[in-house]
Amino acid sequence: MNKLKQKARRLKYKLTHGLSVNRVLVLLFIACCLAWTYGAIVSLSRNWQLEQRIINKRREVKLLELEVDTLELENQYYASEEYQELAAREKENKLLPGESLVYLPKNSEAAKNKHKEIDETAAVAVAEVKQPSNFRQWLSFLLGL
Repeated sequence: MNKLKQKARRLKYKLTHGLSVNRVLVLLFIACCLAWTYGAIVSLSRNWQLEQRIINKRREVKLLELEVDTLELENQYYASEEYQELAAREKENKLLPGESLVYLPKNSEAAKNKHKEIDETAAVAVAEVKQPSNFRQWLSFLLGL
Protein backbone atom coordinates (compact mmCIF):
# COMPACT_ATOMS: atom_id res chain seq x y z
CA MET A 1 0.00 0.00 0.00
CA ASN A 2 2.87 2.29 0.84
CA LYS A 3 4.44 1.71 -2.56
CA LEU A 4 1.20 2.67 -4.31
CA LYS A 5 1.01 5.95 -2.42
CA GLN A 6 4.64 6.64 -3.23
CA LYS A 7 4.07 5.97 -6.95
CA ALA A 8 0.97 8.16 -6.95
CA ARG A 9 2.93 11.04 -5.36
CA ARG A 10 5.73 10.69 -7.90
CA LEU A 11 3.25 10.74 -10.77
CA LYS A 12 1.51 13.81 -9.32
CA TYR A 13 4.85 15.59 -8.95
CA LYS A 14 5.90 14.76 -12.52
CA LEU A 15 2.56 15.96 -13.88
CA THR A 16 2.62 19.26 -12.00
CA HIS A 17 6.32 20.11 -12.27
CA GLY A 18 7.37 18.15 -15.36
CA LEU A 19 4.83 19.56 -17.82
CA SER A 20 5.95 22.48 -19.87
CA VAL A 21 4.23 24.24 -22.73
CA ASN A 22 6.34 22.34 -25.25
CA ARG A 23 5.44 18.97 -23.77
CA VAL A 24 1.74 19.87 -23.70
CA LEU A 25 1.88 20.93 -27.36
CA VAL A 26 3.64 17.70 -28.37
CA LEU A 27 1.07 15.61 -26.48
CA LEU A 28 -1.75 17.60 -28.08
CA PHE A 29 -0.19 17.13 -31.52
CA ILE A 30 0.15 13.37 -30.95
CA ALA A 31 -3.47 13.18 -29.79
CA CYS A 32 -4.63 15.05 -32.91
CA CYS A 33 -2.60 12.74 -35.16
CA LEU A 34 -4.07 9.66 -33.49
CA ALA A 35 -7.61 11.06 -33.80
CA TRP A 36 -7.05 11.89 -37.48
CA THR A 37 -5.62 8.41 -38.16
CA TYR A 38 -8.52 6.72 -36.40
CA GLY A 39 -11.01 8.81 -38.38
CA ALA A 40 -9.27 7.97 -41.65
CA ILE A 41 -9.31 4.25 -40.86
CA VAL A 42 -13.00 4.37 -39.93
CA SER A 43 -13.78 6.29 -43.11
CA LEU A 44 -11.84 3.84 -45.29
CA SER A 45 -13.53 0.90 -43.63
CA ARG A 46 -16.99 2.39 -44.15
CA ASN A 47 -16.22 3.26 -47.79
CA TRP A 48 -15.03 -0.30 -48.43
CA GLN A 49 -18.20 -1.74 -46.90
CA LEU A 50 -20.38 0.59 -48.96
CA GLU A 51 -18.47 -0.32 -52.11
CA GLN A 52 -19.02 -4.02 -51.40
CA ARG A 53 -22.74 -3.37 -50.98
CA ILE A 54 -22.78 -1.51 -54.31
CA ILE A 55 -20.99 -4.38 -56.04
CA ASN A 56 -23.47 -6.88 -54.58
CA LYS A 57 -26.42 -4.74 -55.67
CA ARG A 58 -25.00 -4.51 -59.20
CA ARG A 59 -24.65 -8.30 -59.29
CA GLU A 60 -28.25 -8.66 -58.16
CA VAL A 61 -29.38 -6.21 -60.85
CA LYS A 62 -27.51 -8.16 -63.56
CA LEU A 63 -28.98 -11.42 -62.29
CA LEU A 64 -32.49 -9.97 -62.31
CA GLU A 65 -31.96 -8.59 -65.82
CA LEU A 66 -30.91 -12.05 -66.99
CA GLU A 67 -33.95 -13.59 -65.34
CA VAL A 68 -36.21 -11.04 -67.02
CA ASP A 69 -34.60 -11.76 -70.40
CA THR A 70 -35.01 -15.48 -69.83
CA LEU A 71 -38.67 -15.08 -68.91
CA GLU A 72 -39.29 -12.89 -71.97
CA LEU A 73 -37.74 -15.56 -74.19
CA GLU A 74 -39.85 -18.23 -72.51
CA ASN A 75 -42.97 -16.14 -73.10
CA GLN A 76 -42.03 -15.76 -76.77
CA TYR A 77 -41.49 -19.51 -77.01
CA TYR A 78 -44.81 -20.31 -75.34
CA ALA A 79 -46.57 -17.89 -77.69
CA SER A 80 -44.99 -19.47 -80.78
CA GLU A 81 -46.91 -21.81 -83.03
CA GLU A 82 -44.25 -24.51 -82.57
CA TYR A 83 -44.85 -24.79 -78.84
CA GLN A 84 -48.62 -24.69 -79.22
CA GLU A 85 -48.47 -27.49 -81.78
CA LEU A 86 -46.14 -29.60 -79.60
CA ALA A 87 -48.30 -29.03 -76.52
CA ALA A 88 -51.44 -29.97 -78.41
CA ARG A 89 -49.77 -33.12 -79.72
CA GLU A 90 -48.49 -34.11 -76.29
CA LYS A 91 -51.47 -33.31 -74.11
CA GLU A 92 -54.42 -33.85 -76.39
CA ASN A 93 -52.99 -36.34 -78.91
CA LYS A 94 -53.77 -33.99 -81.80
CA LEU A 95 -52.53 -34.97 -85.24
CA LEU A 96 -51.88 -33.16 -88.47
CA PRO A 97 -53.82 -34.29 -91.54
CA GLY A 98 -52.31 -37.46 -92.96
CA GLU A 99 -50.54 -38.49 -89.74
CA SER A 100 -51.41 -41.56 -87.74
CA LEU A 101 -50.66 -42.41 -84.13
CA VAL A 102 -48.77 -45.62 -83.41
CA TYR A 103 -48.61 -47.13 -79.95
CA LEU A 104 -45.45 -49.18 -79.39
CA PRO A 105 -45.08 -51.90 -76.76
CA LYS A 106 -42.75 -51.34 -73.85
CA ASN A 107 -39.15 -52.32 -74.45
CA SER A 108 -38.10 -55.79 -73.44
CA GLU A 109 -35.17 -56.42 -71.11
CA ALA A 110 -33.02 -57.54 -74.03
CA ALA A 111 -33.61 -54.23 -75.81
CA LYS A 112 -32.85 -52.23 -72.65
CA ASN A 113 -29.59 -54.09 -71.97
CA LYS A 114 -28.37 -54.15 -75.59
CA HIS A 115 -26.30 -50.97 -75.37
CA LYS A 116 -25.00 -51.67 -71.88
CA GLU A 117 -22.87 -54.51 -73.24
CA ILE A 118 -21.31 -52.21 -75.83
CA ASP A 119 -20.61 -49.55 -73.18
CA GLU A 120 -18.93 -52.12 -70.92
CA THR A 121 -16.60 -53.32 -73.69
CA ALA A 122 -15.72 -49.72 -74.57
CA ALA A 123 -14.92 -48.99 -70.91
CA VAL A 124 -12.63 -52.03 -70.78
CA ALA A 125 -10.90 -50.93 -73.98
CA VAL A 126 -10.35 -47.44 -72.59
CA ALA A 127 -8.99 -48.89 -69.34
CA GLU A 128 -6.52 -51.04 -71.31
CA VAL A 129 -4.95 -48.01 -73.02
CA LYS A 130 -1.67 -47.48 -71.21
CA GLN A 131 -0.85 -43.97 -70.02
CA PRO A 132 2.68 -42.79 -70.73
CA SER A 133 4.95 -42.19 -67.78
CA ASN A 134 5.09 -38.82 -66.08
CA PHE A 135 8.52 -38.16 -67.63
CA ARG A 136 7.18 -38.90 -71.13
CA GLN A 137 4.23 -36.62 -70.53
CA TRP A 138 6.55 -33.75 -69.52
CA LEU A 139 8.73 -34.35 -72.58
CA SER A 140 5.67 -34.31 -74.75
CA PHE A 141 4.45 -31.11 -73.16
CA LEU A 142 7.78 -29.26 -73.24
CA LEU A 143 9.26 -30.49 -76.50
CA GLY A 144 6.13 -31.40 -78.42
CA LEU A 145 7.23 -35.02 -78.82
